[in-house]
Amino acid sequence: MRLHLYCVARRPPAWATEAGAEYLKRLTGSLDIRARDFTPQTGAAGLDQQREREGQSLLKALPNDAWLVALDERGADWSTAQLAVRLDAWRARGGDVVLAIGGAEGHAPTLRTAAHEIWSLSKLTLPHALVRVIVLEQLYRAWSVLHHHPYHRA
Repeated sequence: MRLHLYCVARRPPAWATEAGAEYLKRLTGSLDIRARDFTPQTGAAGLDQQREREGQSLLKALPNDAWLVALDERGADWSTAQLAVRLDAWRARGGDVVLAIGGAEGHAPTLRTAAHEIWSLSKLTLPHALVRVIVLEQLYRAWSVLHHHPYHRA
């Protein structure tokens, strides 16, 4: 299984890059994770067109037969244990899994419809840079649950 983290956002600040790199380093050799940024479509005629263009960019970049998980505040609220179960299921499925973080205006309806799962980190609105770090930390935590690593103590 290969995990992809797609994020529609400008370049993250140094603190987010550093924090994300820490979790990627911890997962090296355990999970194959690749992060990719997509440029926000701020020149669109309106918000709907912006969301649609961003969504199409993400959908066009999907590897063949990828399992798409959209991060959206209206999605399922998973506990760490539930994320560990999802991670194990994705691993058993094999292939590519794409975790998609939408732009500032959220995901287009077409992307949400195309998603196999929709995951909500919180009902709060979070900055993209922080979402990226939270997702990577939670993947590391879920991995630690599956491997009985002492990182997760809850």
